[in-house]
Amino acid sequence: MKHYDANTMLAFINNQRNHIETTVNKTIFPEVQYAQLIPVDTSAPEWTKTVTYYNQESYGQADWVNGNADDIPLAGNTYGKSEEKIHMAGIGYGYGYEELQASLANGVNLPNEDAVAARQTYERFVDKVAFLGDETKGMQGLINNTNVATNAAAGAFSTLDEAGILKEVNGLLKGANGQPPKSTLLLPVDVMTYLASAVLSNKQGTLLQFIKEHNVYTATTGQPLTVRAFHRLEGAGDGDTNRAVAYDRSPQVVKLHIPMPHRFLPTFQTGALNFVVPGIFRLGGTEIRNKDGIAYLDGV
Repeated sequence: MKHYDANTMLAFINNQRNHIETTVNKTIFPEVQYAQLIPVDTSAPEWTKTVTYYNQESYGQADWVNGNADDIPLAGNTYGKSEEKIHMAGIGYGYGYEELQASLANGVNLPNEDAVAARQTYERFVDKVAFLGDETKGMQGLINNTNVATNAAAGAFSTLDEAGILKEVNGLLKGANGQPPKSTLLLPVDVMTYLASAVLSNKQGTLLQFIKEHNVYTATTGQPLTVRAFHRLEGAGDGDTNRAVAYDRSPQVVKLHIPMPHRFLPTFQTGALNFVVPGIFRLGGTEIRNKDGIAYLDGV
């Protein structure tokens, strides 16, 4: 039986990588939701140490004036400057000597399961940071930012009548300080299940349909409200209560900085029998750019 040397095995891995990683990058992981729910910004230089951003608040009010007046009311914006540090993390995959020798000897492709697992691990890591932050890096997430206004519901939605539920939802969706209503509503899975299953008292539709048709965002803009079940909201509120989150899903309100999305680096041999394909990425936290565009409701 022929034994292939290290250079041959390295060349074989690199030859296989294009096919393997093309497949990996097309793989969809349904449990990962950050890219659907948070605008992602990859525009910063890959090796930047920080991303500087400004929290914007508008001021000013129009008023009646005399035709010869010099004191015209003025509008403007105040800005609070913040800097988000960018941190590097990594996850890769590898092959063993026996696996490589067998593939070469039999003329078969290398398996891609470990590469898929590496990519999935990256996506799950970013998903957790995006929504929950990371205390070790001083990051806050979309659903637990301490600068966001938090209110307590009048009661769990399962204990409220139809009017009471709609009042709570519209109170959460309505704009604060002159902002438009929020376009996206995230609910704990159990709450969404209840709303989707509970039939209205007039027997025409469910509570979920009722909310989608009679919310303040749709009434104001004519656009459908995005309502999503989200498992991380269970126990996310104060006192481990269930939390609902409403926000305007736009880059002016919220943004996730990923200057360097996950990439695989050149293969190298780490030992007599191991070959590794390292992977790295650089990530900042979820930036709340306009705190009036997001709100929390606990105890739903």
